[in-house]
Amino acid sequence: MSSALSIEAMQLTDIEAVLTIEHLCFPTPWSHFAFYTELTENHYALYVVGKIDGQVVAYAGTWVILDEAHITNVAVHPDWQGRGFGRDILLGLLARAKARGAVRATLEVRKHNLHAQQLYLKYGFNFRGLRRGYYTDTGEDALVMWKDSLDDVISLEESPNPLPQAEGCS
Repeated sequence: MSSALSIEAMQLTDIEAVLTIEHLCFPTPWSHFAFYTELTENHYALYVVGKIDGQVVAYAGTWVILDEAHITNVAVHPDWQGRGFGRDILLGLLARAKARGAVRATLEVRKHNLHAQQLYLKYGFNFRGLRRGYYTDTGEDALVMWKDSLDDVISLEESPNPLPQAEGCS
């Protein structure tokens, strides 16, 4: 079995596998309808999946509005965490957002999701604010993080050196 992650545009046929990851990673997973409408109706949406031998093991999404990428989700199936796929899917998403004209990126992350925060900090995101009670399922606060420049983002295919590992559900 190959260990190389291929990053591809999310297709409608990937939604069921993405939903499995959603249910394993998040307390309030998105619905099939939510992903379907993101892929078919939201012109700002950009979603990617990471596959190993054709199996979806990670996914990420963003909305590219004007010159900003607003990351909506990043997740790696728990069985595949710890192999650097969180890094790969995040950087693949950012490279595609940059290609669409994004020059900076933002996201919200649960205050207690330290693994995700470490991943984002490692790749240039910084804390910029707090949204109290942002997550209505638990009332948990969200930390707002920004990456002010995507100038350092290159596609993994262009990278001559492997990057350090990171993983998890965000």
